Amino acid sequence: MNSPSTQRETEIRARIDQLRAALRRHGVDACLVPSADPHLSEYLPEHWQARQWLSGFTGSMGTLVVTTDFTGVWADSRYWVQAEAELAGTGITLMRIPTGNNSQHVDWLAANLPEGGSLAVDGSSLGLAAAQQLRAAFGARAITLRADLDLVAEVWSDRPALPAAPVYEHLPPHAATSRADKLAGVRAAMAAHGAGWHFLSTLDDIAWLFNLRGSDVSYNPVFIAHALIGADTATLFVGGGKVPAALAERLTTDGVVLAPYDAAPAALAALPADATLLLDPRRVTLGLREKVAEGVRVVEAINPSTLAKSRKTAAEAAHVREAMAQDGAALAEFFAWFESAIGRETITELTVDEKLTAARARRPGFVSASFGTIAAWNANGAMPHYHATDASHATIAGDGLLLIDSGGQYLGGTTDITRVVAVGTPSAAQKRDFTLVLKGMISLSRAKFPRGTLSPALDALARAPIWAEGIEYGHGTGHGVGYFMNVHEGPQSISKAIPNADMAMEPGMITSNEPGIYRPGQWGVRIENLLLNVEAGSTEFGDFLAFETLTLCPIDTRCIDRGLLRDDEVSWLNAYHATVRERVAPLVTGAALAWLEANTQAI
Repeated sequence: MNSPSTQRETEIRARIDQLRAALRRHGVDACLVPSADPHLSEYLPEHWQARQWLSGFTGSMGTLVVTTDFTGVWADSRYWVQAEAELAGTGITLMRIPTGNNSQHVDWLAANLPEGGSLAVDGSSLGLAAAQQLRAAFGARAITLRADLDLVAEVWSDRPALPAAPVYEHLPPHAATSRADKLAGVRAAMAAHGAGWHFLSTLDDIAWLFNLRGSDVSYNPVFIAHALIGADTATLFVGGGKVPAALAERLTTDGVVLAPYDAAPAALAALPADATLLLDPRRVTLGLREKVAEGVRVVEAINPSTLAKSRKTAAEAAHVREAMAQDGAALAEFFAWFESAIGRETITELTVDEKLTAARARRPGFVSASFGTIAAWNANGAMPHYHATDASHATIAGDGLLLIDSGGQYLGGTTDITRVVAVGTPSAAQKRDFTLVLKGMISLSRAKFPRGTLSPALDALARAPIWAEGIEYGHGTGHGVGYFMNVHEGPQSISKAIPNADMAMEPGMITSNEPGIYRPGQWGVRIENLLLNVEAGSTEFGDFLAFETLTLCPIDTRCIDRGLLRDDEVSWLNAYHATVRERVAPLVTGAALAWLEANTQAI
């Protein structure tokens, strides 16, 4: 009898062989399978997890290329250890790429496909910007992009159906701006671009714009849909039966018409020949772009809703602060339990996830986790995107560091927090790494900068104390966070990504602050808070912004090497802990309150 791993490897090889047979049937040289769906989402419904189904690699980011004699998955450093394990025995090569560089597969294809050859890719799940990049790279060698061939559909016979969960309304007081006002704002931006029409595919934009939510995508309260906005009309393309009748009536009152999900391409094809259409090339697929009627003038610019929803209103920020306090209370309850139970009962990484999610679920307004909890003991913490499974997880025992990266979706906000806690006695080397990461996190937290600063410019503030010791980490320092929406949202990103004008820091944006140090085979340290851009006064040089720390949970002072902290850094930490105690204490009692008070004492 084959072992489960051998059976899995056999299945993966058989699927790749079937795809190669499809290549030969259609006379193409290679097939590209991105981690994408028709909405270019980060987290995909099972129906569109083609790269995972074909390769067995379960990371959320990665690109699969299959040729007649080569199969490779391109993945960045966050996933290398995971990908090596999951691809072992499948005949698939791991192609390592630096974080933030997602185009190396394009260069490889341009160099390795035969001149005059062809590449098949499902155009309905290929971003327009990605298609433009491929065509630019292929031009010199006359390689054809066959976006009309969905070879995966030919070989994936038991493909899961589209999700059918119902859509629901995000209501006041948490939905602080009405649907009508949001639509008016988008139409004003359309007019500024000279566009009478605007097409949307990104699910977070659609959910935000219509004050609707769903559960079609794990952890993200969104639903599968497209939208077409006109000067006085709005059409929402969504699966039949997903919108309850009463909600459909309220949408009609606001001028929103429902249409079948698969009718979106035809609607683009039916636009008047003299129309002007606003499209975001980074947020729409090639397949949909190619459906736009001949003669329609297309204006390419960022979705107005992407910029608008990134700037939380004062009312939304107030709700986020409440959600953060409730999240902090859940964490206090969890850590109080953890410290009392460690050494007395068996605790695994899976137990951490179970107990922490249960603590959050007891809090008002909680809807779901905002991503899969990362509970990583010692060496597992060195893998930034590690996830324990039933088949592979660690028991927490002895001395070491436990890294917990988790978050919650609340009606009034989205949380994302990472803490590293000591079990037993941390070593001097562990304390040093922890303190260097803390110094980087504090440095960014205290930043003051001109309004409009491009967010990648702030990345070095968090890295400087870590770089000073000859250490580096392979992921970005911060990602944008939605409002009861996706835990990863743009357009801002504190990272070493190539900046563009849309990444300007503006009041109301919420961004994570999460530097780290990772020692493969030993431990990982990452400390993460969420930060809100707030106005910080004006000078003769312009308006300035600063960060308000939103996250409310103690940082484990047992892991700190006090000799590495300056007095001003200690003052920041003590003030932060005083705020945590003041905000969270009214929401907890008993052991949780005692734990909170003990862990927020000044050092």
